[in-house]
Amino acid sequence: MQNRPFIAPALFNDPDAALAQVQALYDGSIRHLRESLQRFVDGETPDEHVRACYPYVRVHTDTVARADSRLSYGFVAGPGTYETTLTRPDLFARYYREQFRLLLKNHGNRQQVQLEVGMSAQPIPIHFSFAENDHIEGSMNADRRLLMRDVFDLPNLAAMDDGIANGTHEAPFGESQPLALFTAPRVDYSLQRLRHYTGTLPAYFQKFVLFTNYQFYIDEFIKLGHEIMGRSAQGEDDYVAFVEPGNLVLRRAGAPSEPGDELGSPLPRLPQMPGYHLVRKDGSGISMVNIGVGPANAKTITDHIAVLRPHAWLMLGHCAGLRNTQELGDYVLAHGYVREDHVLDEDLPLWVPIPPLAEVQVAIEAAVAEVTKLTGHDLKRVMRTGTVASTDNRNWELLPQRTPERRFSQSRAVALDMESATIAANGFRFRVPYGTLLCVSDKPMHGEIKLPGMANAFYRERVDQHLRIGIRAVEMLRELGVDKLHSRKLRSFAEVAFQ
Repeated sequence: MQNRPFIAPALFNDPDAALAQVQALYDGSIRHLRESLQRFVDGETPDEHVRACYPYVRVHTDTVARADSRLSYGFVAGPGTYETTLTRPDLFARYYREQFRLLLKNHGNRQQVQLEVGMSAQPIPIHFSFAENDHIEGSMNADRRLLMRDVFDLPNLAAMDDGIANGTHEAPFGESQPLALFTAPRVDYSLQRLRHYTGTLPAYFQKFVLFTNYQFYIDEFIKLGHEIMGRSAQGEDDYVAFVEPGNLVLRRAGAPSEPGDELGSPLPRLPQMPGYHLVRKDGSGISMVNIGVGPANAKTITDHIAVLRPHAWLMLGHCAGLRNTQELGDYVLAHGYVREDHVLDEDLPLWVPIPPLAEVQVAIEAAVAEVTKLTGHDLKRVMRTGTVASTDNRNWELLPQRTPERRFSQSRAVALDMESATIAANGFRFRVPYGTLLCVSDKPMHGEIKLPGMANAFYRERVDQHLRIGIRAVEMLRELGVDKLHSRKLRSFAEVAFQ
């Protein structure tokens, strides 16, 4: 076995020093794999299996934490040993540093707890060692690619399940408890998937994410992004770049390009769920993804974005209005969900309630009021708060005996779509604050179906306003602060320490 040389674990009281050690261990492992792979591509076949492993961080405590009771993360659940493997410290440096800082703050002063950083026994799959723009396998023939299986570690799905997030993980006796929701291989897997589905690098994703099910919203977001980049920065906002699929980076007027900008190139066709990013230097900008139609896409993309630990994600899309008092163009602020999407039934049982999050609800309602210039009772003229039902059957109207209509009436649903409940449920599952603001685009139960001319007029009148509401809501959530946004409502009994 061609392992990289052993490096003994080290203890740290300083989050920056611990992060530097994680970076050094990870860089050494990646360098070992890349150099070995390059020799393999050049035709050299090693006599032994080549392996390098992820770094880990571990804490041990003998007492219950006396952390600030207002916090929802940053401390372990009780006495014991806790650890997690780590990856891409270049991408997650700010996140790791904050988690390390909180652990030392909440455990270190009174209990003298230190962070142990070392090399785990979890191999780094060779595919996850490639640089962002590497396409090494394409230069090898089929026999050589097949031989890779004998020489290097490949992705092992058994190391990537979501048992920790789902609350079903039980550490075998004598093993450490989890410190984070996701292991390093699970994170790396999602980073690869994000590149594939959105056409942009994970590094461009921001901490606030908007999802939509219509390209019209993306068109408006692109227009807005270009308008902002066309203005020189005068303190009016902190956005520094706009990124489109293919990693096309547009900087603010007068601002120089940065290393890596030149690597972007137009794509011959858009990816399945294209992503666009209004970037801030601190990463707290806005990413927007067109997830298309259906709960499967909604689950897929949120499964992967969750590893980036966003501060919130919101759904902005169209829905069918279910009440005769609604008008086309009215807004629906979801405060409950009927889950008939079925894609999360195995991961999150249907008996689990998906609660509204007060911080998000307040921000969205305030944003609607600010953008529409309506307040108080007048706001009810354009927005209704209620239950949103999500279905996996796009043609639910055609089912016999009007059974869907009966269920929706019994649930008091006011709107129907195919994605919102999935996005909210996955936010609950992955501890990502969530919210939904939909716009009524048709009322099939009342004979108002989408027709081309009517739809075009509707889209022109409402999409720009709807998007501005979503962006304003994000700005309000950003101003609220991370500590208040990450609510204890989303945390389980014995929760992991990492946010």
